Amino acid sequence: MASALAEPPGRVSATAAVPEDGQLVADAVAGRAEAFGTLVERYERAVYHLCLRTMRDPEEAKDCAQEAFFKAFRSLQTFRAGSKFSTWIFSIAYHACCDRLARRKRYADDELPDRADPSPGPAQIAERNDEAEALRAAIDALPEKYRTVITLYHLQGRQYEEIAAVLDLPMGTVKTHLFRAKELLRKTLKTP
Repeated sequence: MASALAEPPGRVSATAAVPEDGQLVADAVAGRAEAFGTLVERYERAVYHLCLRTMRDPEEAKDCAQEAFFKAFRSLQTFRAGSKFSTWIFSIAYHACCDRLARRKRYADDELPDRADPSPGPAQIAERNDEAEALRAAIDALPEKYRTVITLYHLQGRQYEEIAAVLDLPMGTVKTHLFRAKELLRKTLKTP
């Protein structure tokens, strides 16, 4: 009977151990670069999307995400055992975006805004027919502090505590930003 339940030869069990983030960090610190590669693969999409929502530019988002992983790799020794790697890398990515936005503001004080005419054109009207596109546009229109909180909470499923740690904000401020972001989204999406 036991032989009937055994896995066929050459087949890997579906319950093969997937290394935890903390173990991968420890392995990377010990010199196993492929362990850090696994962490990058695990979080690159979420980090890129956080950067994209913050920067609003795909190329800048790629640069910020790459910079975040580079900084994380250089600072692996400072990672505290028992902490969540996701919180740490999101925090690094968010601060990389903030630094880049600050530099952009310093050098672009006299430039025109991204859009001269904020009213919707034909492309935006067509996109609004698709609810998902309308929601994305509304999120993109939020102020950066609200957009980041809504992205972390609703699109990436992060908890209040983790968002507070990533953004270095008090828990009450995170909840307030989330509430105000939702209110702004409701108003925006109700408008025809």
